[in-house]
Amino acid sequence: MNEIYLRITHLHNMNQNSETVITGFGGSLRKGSFSRKVLEKAAVLMPEGTRLEIADISMIPLFNADHVSDPDSSVVEFKKRISETDGFLIVTPEYNYSVPGFLKNVIDWASVPNNVFAKKIGAVMSSSTGMMGGARAQYHLRQSFVFLDARVINRPEVIINFVDKKVNEKGEFSDENAEKFMRELLKNLVSEVRDQETIRK
Repeated sequence: MNEIYLRITHLHNMNQNSETVITGFGGSLRKGSFSRKVLEKAAVLMPEGTRLEIADISMIPLFNADHVSDPDSSVVEFKKRISETDGFLIVTPEYNYSVPGFLKNVIDWASVPNNVFAKKIGAVMSSSTGMMGGARAQYHLRQSFVFLDARVINRPEVIINFVDKKVNEKGEFSDENAEKFMRELLKNLVSEVRDQETIRK
């Protein structure tokens, strides 16, 4: 099976054992998608002493409850990654006013028979070529994580509208406010994750 994880590191000369690791996924299945570029940009903006590991979810099959007891290896690997990671980040586009089917499909797989998102801390970003910036998809996604008992960071909201005018084919951003909010959200995510780890100790 092809490797399904692309590791993008942001080490800052820290000892690897002390790093906070966040798993990112979502984007779009389209090659060169803007949402994927936002996800990759987030990897660059991670706070010092952290790294973002981007999971490729394109190989995960359609959810079928008949196969829950014997899932595809891609499902097993994804659930293992979420279980072992310190937190998660989702970047979603918006399809027909809602969450893309492939993204909801992955979340459904991750929720049964054991819900690997329970008690995890995560964050959500959205982008689209329209005026709403994927806000409707993001809010629907947040509702799912209420049921999954995950803590999703609320502020700041990262909603990038007209993303095709703000991100070029090389993944370069021309929107300083978007970068600012992305950086702040990632900082808040890492801070919450580390606070939770301190409490557990």
